Amino acid sequence: MSPQNFIVEAMRNLRLADGCKGSQVYAVSPGDKASETRMKVEQSKPLRASQTEHTATDGLNCPKAAMRSLRLARKHASHEHERLVYEGWILYDTGHREEALKKAEESIAIQRSFEAFFLKAYALADTSLDPASSANVIELLEDALKCPSDGLRKGQALNNLGSVYVDCGKLDLAADCYVSALNIRHTRAHQGLARVFYLKNDRKAAYEEMTKLIEKARNNASAYEKRSEYCERDMAKADLSMATQLDPLRTYPYRYRAAVLMDDHRENEAIAELSKAIAFKPDLQLLHLRAAFHESLGEMEAAIRDCRAALSVDPNHADTVELYNRVSCRK
Repeated sequence: MSPQNFIVEAMRNLRLADGCKGSQVYAVSPGDKASETRMKVEQSKPLRASQTEHTATDGLNCPKAAMRSLRLARKHASHEHERLVYEGWILYDTGHREEALKKAEESIAIQRSFEAFFLKAYALADTSLDPASSANVIELLEDALKCPSDGLRKGQALNNLGSVYVDCGKLDLAADCYVSALNIRHTRAHQGLARVFYLKNDRKAAYEEMTKLIEKARNNASAYEKRSEYCERDMAKADLSMATQLDPLRTYPYRYRAAVLMDDHRENEAIAELSKAIAFKPDLQLLHLRAAFHESLGEMEAAIRDCRAALSVDPNHADTVELYNRVSCRK
């Protein structure tokens, strides 16, 4: 396998989400019962104004395989600018973003290449995305697209560029990027285009766009999960049921179903639904939500137990600290 193929293989293992830094969007309409449910689910986790939809750790379907590919590519690189790019991705994937940026800049200084510009844009977007940084990321991705590359990586760059435009409020430019990505068969761009439709208050078109993605990738649990955000409660439940069938380890469907059950005053079933997810992933948000459910039932001992478990993960989580103090006083 050539060095170029190593990096292609590594990038095939990258599960890029909506783009360099996409805000997580939920199909919320005032007065919609499903909207209230989604709000309950989302209140169980901290949100930032512009939230990264991919990271080095969760953006890889097979992180070990991708890292092996990158290391082999670095070992066999025939040119210094290529070796620097591979080193940059290795640094990025191990949490060293500033160092990754420096490697990208060193590579660009030797030769302007798609790979170096893409790496710099990716790392910069995951470091900060204020207005000035957004403009830099856009420029870097546009520079990348001017360089020779294959359809896979150009599709990723267009997808990421579309997401940055969305965060800047430039929805028409974002739509153009997603359509261009789809024209070179980058099917994940359906998800970005759906997001644009939603932000333009066309929820029906958003749902239909995600349906196009599902038709091309019927075993994609993430697509069903995302489509559930653009439909009413019963249809959302069906999509999330399919997402769980395809990937039982995705936690969002459990949280959503639990919130629906709480809306329907089926509290014990709601707690049982959360417990299913906690059994395989006892993370802070799940534990916090179950603690809140226990509090609503007056089960203070159980709420305290879940708060303590959540605080063992993050002792400074403000919402859980507040909940713990409140239930401790009511014990």
